[in-house]
Amino acid sequence: MTAKTPEPAAWGELRASHSDRDAVVEQLRGAAAEGRLDLDELEERLEQALTAKTFADLAPLTADLPRSASVLDPGEPLVLKGGFHGAARTGRWRVPAHITAHGGMGGVRLDFTRTECRLPEVEVEVYGEMAGVTVIIPEGWAADTDGITTGTGALRNKTTPDRLPDTPLIRLTGSVGMAGVVIRHPNARERRALKREQGK
Repeated sequence: MTAKTPEPAAWGELRASHSDRDAVVEQLRGAAAEGRLDLDELEERLEQALTAKTFADLAPLTADLPRSASVLDPGEPLVLKGGFHGAARTGRWRVPAHITAHGGMGGVRLDFTRTECRLPEVEVEVYGEMAGVTVIIPEGWAADTDGITTGTGALRNKTTPDRLPDTPLIRLTGSVGMAGVVIRHPNARERRALKREQGK
């Protein structure tokens, strides 16, 4: 009998990375500089942030703080063109507030699952064209596809509407073209890979 694959961990149970902890530390220090935290509060929260194991450990430390301007920097717009060989943005990369993806002949793949986006909203302007565009967002992120115009291809939105606090809304605009546009959460294989990485 084949063993059942364990379910992926819930968002709060996922292991926090060094950069996750560093981002919280930066926000706490900024809040103290603005007078939102006194020195005792800052010291206590910094200690908790530096020893945090999971996102559930980190989240309460900044839940009562506004986001700083530096965290909300929209960044330079990103343009990806599939061309003949395709294009992709995967792994750890900085997410700007606006992304344009042209499927072309080779297709485009946008994978947000390893990013650390703190923007409240990201506009992804997609043009499916001949090979299509695939967008992968983490569990807990939500998508709005009302801005996409139809074409000969299909729009397949396989995401759930359940959006966790402090996660971005991915707002899709553009057109599906001939090959279509897919937006989804990680599949079982991708979830297993993520879980292996976070267990290191």
